[in-house]
Amino acid sequence: MTQTKSHLTLLEGILPIDRRSVPIDVLAGITLAALAIPEVMGYTSIARMPVVTGLYTILIPLIIFAILGSSRHLVIGADSATAAILAAGLVGTSAVAGSDEWVAMGAIVAIMAGVWLIVARFARLGFVADFLSSTVLIGFLTGVGIQVSIGQLSTMLGIDGSGVGPIRDIVSDLGAISSTDTTTLLISAAVLAVVIGGKSISKRFPGALIAVLGSIAAGYYLDLESRGVALLGAVQGGLPPLGIPNVGLGDIPSLIPISLSVFVVILAQSAATSRAYAKKHRETFSMNTDLVGLGVANLTAGLSGTFMVSGSPTKTQMVDDAGGRTQLAMVTTSLIVLVVLLFLTGPLQYMPVAALASVVFVIGVELIDARAMREIYVERPVEFWVALATALTVIVVGVEQGIILAIILSILAHTRHSYRPRNNLVAKNESGSGSTEAFPLSTGKQAAPGLEIYRFTHDMYYANAETLSREVLELIERSDPPLEWFCIDLTSVTDVDYTAAATLTQLHEELESRKIRLVFTHADDHVRHNLDVSHVTDLVGPDAYFASTEALLEAFRREHEGGHSPAAGTPTR
Repeated sequence: MTQTKSHLTLLEGILPIDRRSVPIDVLAGITLAALAIPEVMGYTSIARMPVVTGLYTILIPLIIFAILGSSRHLVIGADSATAAILAAGLVGTSAVAGSDEWVAMGAIVAIMAGVWLIVARFARLGFVADFLSSTVLIGFLTGVGIQVSIGQLSTMLGIDGSGVGPIRDIVSDLGAISSTDTTTLLISAAVLAVVIGGKSISKRFPGALIAVLGSIAAGYYLDLESRGVALLGAVQGGLPPLGIPNVGLGDIPSLIPISLSVFVVILAQSAATSRAYAKKHRETFSMNTDLVGLGVANLTAGLSGTFMVSGSPTKTQMVDDAGGRTQLAMVTTSLIVLVVLLFLTGPLQYMPVAALASVVFVIGVELIDARAMREIYVERPVEFWVALATALTVIVVGVEQGIILAIILSILAHTRHSYRPRNNLVAKNESGSGSTEAFPLSTGKQAAPGLEIYRFTHDMYYANAETLSREVLELIERSDPPLEWFCIDLTSVTDVDYTAAATLTQLHEELESRKIRLVFTHADDHVRHNLDVSHVTDLVGPDAYFASTEALLEAFRREHEGGHSPAAGTPTR
């Protein structure tokens, strides 16, 4: 779940350190490095950037987020969705793909996205994470898993995957399956056997790491390239250049829409991933704190000559699978990337791309939560269709559209629950004990002859104001005996908006015309303030508020005995 914080704290994703978990986190970081290094280099082909810029995305930015972020699990780095948005946006500029100007523009977009993320932190937009329900999170990650795994099939088979999107990928792969390269297929099968077999031994068995190292050795010693197996190829080494990208001021305006697009994806995808893994491990995180980490990470990405970074579901799953539980794993990865850039870019060129695709395929499959989808279908059929719609949007349309739909559907699901709250009537139970209980509205149960207590079970706002008005009037119409007082129990109400307050004003006028007094119980200070500023209190009077059901019943009894009800009211303030 999320936490709200007004101050900046450091190393929340690492501290406190459990010494027993340090070796596991370090091993998880090594595993992530082995998998993420070739993966992020693959994303450079989507962004049409130099291969080495992929390594830069998990060098400095990873350390920055580990220091400034709050999530103990979120892994950041290059992302396929933002890489695709960047490439599509830069095509419309004067820059040539892969050129120095293209790289500089990509870096400026990262810097701009970082600025938007920091602005979002001060605007407290981290609440977007609270609008991602468990239902849509399951659907979102399932869709990402299907999309990712399908996208790896052509590489695993050694065929030309010319499709665009999972559906076209499948069609394209089926059309070219007869040209499958046998050696490539054997490599993929071997990697799958090691990774899956390792998991059957132990979830923390570094099968993926062993598979990657083994494939590099095979690529070198068996001369796989001469056998028609595609290898990663030469990778530039050395530290990234530091400084402000050289882009003309006239080019800046054209980059703003691109930066805003990737900002939305970074915000939503990072929030979705952080929330999913915080929920899985029953931990807390602050999305507002993470916005600072993501913002500064993107600023440093741009200043170190690479493109934007985002919270990555696949990388986060890699670390989680390897047993990593803190950002110490990501710090380890960053240090390994530093060593690789300085000394070990040579061996990477011998890695078969099919080996990488096979590892990513397994990761994608593990993101598919069929069991949870089945449970949702059995327990909450309506919510299942929400999860399925989210998954299908990710698969058919795209990750960014799936995220936006996930937020919209979560808000609609919330509105659906609050639009028709399950309101009830409060009256004494029939056991004779004198205690009260809730009864369905259809019973018309009165707390005392002439007094009805109507409990509204949600905040009062524009979407359910009509329900409030309709139910109150229906209760009055069919009351038997006729009502003298009508009480609205505000126990579950924490806020009353302008529309709902106007509805209460109209109800007061209607009840007054029927000589029925409108009163309230259990109004907290905030709700009472809402009713005061909307002049509802001026209409009903300050003595129309009762702190408890017992005080209300006593006041009603006194009036029937000839006493004065205002004196019997017990104000809630």
